[in-house]
Amino acid sequence: MQPQVYHSQSIQAWEQRWFSQQNSSYGLMKQVAWTIAQRLIPIFHEQGIQRIAVCCGQGNNAGDGYLTAKYLTQAGFSVDIYVAELGASKDLHLASAEAQQAGLTIYSDFNFISEYDAYIDALFGIGLNRELNTGWQSIIQKINGRQGLKIAVDIPSGLQADSGQPLPCAVKADYTFTALGLKAGLFTGQGKEFCGEVQVIDVIPVDEKLQPIARISPNKISLPQRQAFGHKGSYGHVLIAGGHATMGGAVIMAAEAAFHAGAGKVTCVCDAKHHTAILSRAPNIMLRDINTLSAADIQALLEHADAVSFGMGLGRDAWAERQFKTWFPLIQQSAVEAVLDADALWFLAEFPEKLKAHSYATPHSGEAAKLLGISTQEVEADRMQAIHWLQEKYAGQWVLKGAGSLILEDELWICTAGNAGMGTGGMGDVLAGMISSLKAQFHDTIHLHEIVTLHALAGDYLAQRGMRGLQAQDMAQAVYHAVNL
Repeated sequence: MQPQVYHSQSIQAWEQRWFSQQNSSYGLMKQVAWTIAQRLIPIFHEQGIQRIAVCCGQGNNAGDGYLTAKYLTQAGFSVDIYVAELGASKDLHLASAEAQQAGLTIYSDFNFISEYDAYIDALFGIGLNRELNTGWQSIIQKINGRQGLKIAVDIPSGLQADSGQPLPCAVKADYTFTALGLKAGLFTGQGKEFCGEVQVIDVIPVDEKLQPIARISPNKISLPQRQAFGHKGSYGHVLIAGGHATMGGAVIMAAEAAFHAGAGKVTCVCDAKHHTAILSRAPNIMLRDINTLSAADIQALLEHADAVSFGMGLGRDAWAERQFKTWFPLIQQSAVEAVLDADALWFLAEFPEKLKAHSYATPHSGEAAKLLGISTQEVEADRMQAIHWLQEKYAGQWVLKGAGSLILEDELWICTAGNAGMGTGGMGDVLAGMISSLKAQFHDTIHLHEIVTLHALAGDYLAQRGMRGLQAQDMAQAVYHAVNL
């Protein structure tokens, strides 16, 4: 079973149920801190780390920090603690007293007296839901500005645990040791920028009331072996439809991705101005002039296809609107697997209706905002809520693209593969081509989250020599690599 992801409030409620069964809250704090220390000891030895600064705030997250400092000191490390004024938590006061009794040096500010090999962040936990004041922002920036390994206890301080948004800044950790269960904000929004390697400190049993809000998509996807007697008709016919006279690149990249993901046949329907360019790059792609097709022609094409990707490079002018109003109803009435991307989503927002079964929509946050009639900032503030709203409003299956892409099928998945180099024009077109190709080949036996992960793995393969300057038109061979792992 793939790792499950929880809302921060569900984690907190789970803790309270554990305590209501006469389990000690302070005992749990000690278990978490002890486990963190045991995980850190081999990391510190491997990296030659000896001097450690632990930064403690005013809540129970700080209590974890005090106790982790104590256990690391017992293990032979040189540890200093930098602290804020103690809050009201009884467990925090007990942890502070233990650290003092163990003889640790405690400084009542965050003016580091020297350079340290590592900094442990125990300032704020998962309860943070407000923007930090300038004082706390300054402390976080001071930690980020220091050389040395950064470790976050539970979640990087300043990062909202559910949305993955900094409030407005957060500690940039190399490792995050998150208590009890995975939180959504570690993986979506801007979480990947701040969390580093995430490890779970799972020290109490899961109860029946704890329900996940998402799962982590597996990073190893194995496709079925091809049969020896297969032929091009065995592996699906994909239509790529779009390509305004002034925007031909999107359909080229989608069509090439469809072929490199294994489709048996690909037909690209676009303005004839792009046909020569397409044939010069990929002479195996079949072509139709979108301007010469009647509704009956389009229906015939759809009847002979297994999947269609529609909207890439379509444009948003009067010509594009006419194409949308011709193609979209026919796609809705057809039996094909249907991918809606880019400008098709813009027109769907203009003329909203429920999507047919086997429809896959792939907006980025700006397109999602248009579809929902809200701002991009509101989408990013709660990406999980946004993708559920999209499915409620339009039906279908959805990908909310971005770092930690969200995929909503019957349940919600988070893709943790991929890299910042993929934030470049054309990557979405490649994804649209891959979805139509793999759905044409495998239909319900491959899931949307698996295809999104294959796309991300292709991007990671392409980025092995560096993320800067990565180009979508170079993805074809990386897609070929990913689908043959």
